[in-house]
Amino acid sequence: MAGKGGRLAGKRCFVSAAGQGIGRSIAEAFAAEGAEVVAADLRFADDVLPPGVERLILDVTDDAALADAVRAAGAVSVLVNCVGKVASGTILDAPLDELDDSYRLNVRSTAAVIRAFLPGMIERGDGSIINIASVVSSVMAAPGRFAYASTKAAVIGLTMSVALDFVKSGIRCNAISPGTVETPSLHDRWAATGDIEAARAAFVARQPMGRLGAPDEIAAAAILLASDEARFMTGANMVIDGGMSL
Repeated sequence: MAGKGGRLAGKRCFVSAAGQGIGRSIAEAFAAEGAEVVAADLRFADDVLPPGVERLILDVTDDAALADAVRAAGAVSVLVNCVGKVASGTILDAPLDELDDSYRLNVRSTAAVIRAFLPGMIERGDGSIINIASVVSSVMAAPGRFAYASTKAAVIGLTMSVALDFVKSGIRCNAISPGTVETPSLHDRWAATGDIEAARAAFVARQPMGRLGAPDEIAAAAILLASDEARFMTGANMVIDGGMSL
């Protein structure tokens, strides 16, 4: 049960890729639970943000801009890394440059953001880091997702490494691995096929529940990991995929 002011009252949170989709849902859900939220992204779907959410235009792959953002954000106790891209192709037909770019966005940016915020968390002896990975990773494979699966598996490994290295410093680091979640970026990928309805049907067909996930269902798990209710959880990978990996 949420306490007075919400389950995240008194916490300051930083959420990357918060302009739309899962990141936006997490930022809004955190604010609804009483947190102060810095929502960072290169662009936002609109200018309508709820009370408690501060918008920040940021390229997390720009180390100098990231350092400025960390200084401006202040005492952040919850960090959510939601930046990522979905690259298509097998190891034979996807250029290795695609792997390099996926690594830069999916792994290096996550590591850079953690590295930037972690010293402050250690100094305060408190921090919850949440990395958005994917069920298509070390959990399971999917056709034509060579670069994506490889880099999201790396995010899970990164999560476990940070969790172990800093557990005695009061830091928790966990991952969430969603299955297929209906987001604007997924809609864009459907549109790129030329047949949105057929693409949607194909994605739904691989879901044992017969439906796609919703961003707020991922946000609910993020609230748990950010809250003191999960203070004994670290190094975990929460799979939320509607049975896709079973």
